[in-house]
Amino acid sequence: MPLGERMKELRNEAGWSQGELADKVGTDGRQISRYENGRITPSLDVLARIAEALNVSIDHLVFDDIPRRPLHSAENLLGDHLAGVGELSSEDLSALLSVLDGLIAKSRLKT
Repeated sequence: MPLGERMKELRNEAGWSQGELADKVGTDGRQISRYENGRITPSLDVLARIAEALNVSIDHLVFDDIPRRPLHSAENLLGDHLAGVGELSSEDLSALLSVLDGLIAKSRLKT
């Protein structure tokens, strides 16, 4: 299925008009129409914003044989947060580790 058709299918599934998707992406409805009709191809930046708005991976939008995966899911939530751990000060990292240790100990006591 071409990119435009997949975009339209996902947009309709979300119950959005072209204008509503355009607002979420930061463009206008005519541009979304051009993408969906295959007249133009979105830039990589716009494609990323479309994937973000539709909550699907970019590879699912672009390739036919890639299964649909949500861009943001509960399964990825911890990983998304852990990616930012490196930005914490040593004091904040120590506090976070203490909280994690406490939660793990609590969970082990329950079982």
